[in-house]
Amino acid sequence: MRVTGSVIFIVQFLFIVQLLSMGAMEMSGPFWPLHLESMASTELLSIVGTGVYIAPMLGVMLTSTFWGRIGDKTGNKVMMIRALMGLALTQLGLAFANDVWVILLLRFLQGTCAGYIAPAQAYGIAMIPVAQRTRLLAWLQVSTNAGSLAGAIAGGVILDLLSFFWINFGAFIICTLCALLVFFILPNDLPRHASSNCVTSSTNKAKAISSINHSVIVGLLTILGLLLVSRMITQTPFSLYVSSVFNAPNWLTGVAYGLQATGVIVSASLWARWFEAHNISHALYRMVGIIAGCFILTLLLAAVREISWFIGLYFLWGILLGATTPVLTALISRSTAESKQGYILGLVQSISQFASMVGIALGGGILVWPGLTTLFLCVAVMYCITLIITLKMSYSSKNTNQK
Repeated sequence: MRVTGSVIFIVQFLFIVQLLSMGAMEMSGPFWPLHLESMASTELLSIVGTGVYIAPMLGVMLTSTFWGRIGDKTGNKVMMIRALMGLALTQLGLAFANDVWVILLLRFLQGTCAGYIAPAQAYGIAMIPVAQRTRLLAWLQVSTNAGSLAGAIAGGVILDLLSFFWINFGAFIICTLCALLVFFILPNDLPRHASSNCVTSSTNKAKAISSINHSVIVGLLTILGLLLVSRMITQTPFSLYVSSVFNAPNWLTGVAYGLQATGVIVSASLWARWFEAHNISHALYRMVGIIAGCFILTLLLAAVREISWFIGLYFLWGILLGATTPVLTALISRSTAESKQGYILGLVQSISQFASMVGIALGGGILVWPGLTTLFLCVAVMYCITLIITLKMSYSSKNTNQK
């Protein structure tokens, strides 16, 4: 294992940079509809209001595996700097953009040029011991959620005191500073070419990887995608659901929404410790329990009609979600050759973005049919499907290990 500098320093540095960059990105997140309202007609606003969120996700989905392959050849520090500068320059363009179609184009380019999360994960995986990778990915998940929350709050303050221009210009400055920090402070990583030390292991591993990739990795990616679809179904209709079912004020809706992310933040690193010492078979067995818990919680969320119970259950759902994406990403990474980490993590990012878009689309469709009141029942159905697939995969993995 090649470790340059302190493992603790690398994890802390990646955490801080991801916290800052995600915060910069999310400063504008909740406020795009307000900004676009003055530029578009009522009919057009419904299209561009959705497109402004879908466009960067589409860009990331289409390019993450490409950048991952490049990162495997050049090293992932270079890809981190490229992504941060891509974010910075597109945020600068957005600060001066006054046309909805230019904004949509820049948001799409933001996704294609950026995609910071995958190279940051690949860099960390290359630089720290295998045993600590699950914990690293959990901490990066924490920084993503914490940055999103902090960024949304900071964006609201900036919008109240100044204007939307300063949200995007501030994001440009933050992302540029992050790129400079990575360039000057973070140790260099080397491309993952097969060296003489890893020829033997890669030869043995190639056989394992070839058998693992087509069964385990595809299965893990499927579970990851289905879990993200389930989670993102509530994204669009959430505020409408809370408002109509509980007649709750906006601030209470915000508290409920934020508590799910808080649940992920407080639990992700703890779940990582619970999962990291186990092989894929045992980890999948534990994941079955997590998904079953999500299924039960979403059924309860569909049934409760008291806002305090709803908020508490929503927080518990967030705690369980802390055990999903980082753990599954670590399992996928563990099942992949060292020389393909950038590619596979880019693929994870692409599938994650695609699944998120599917979830958002399904959430919008539920408003039309079968109706808003069935929102969490629909989420529970998705979890039930995911649970069945995970049970099947866990059983197959157990049988493979026994053989």
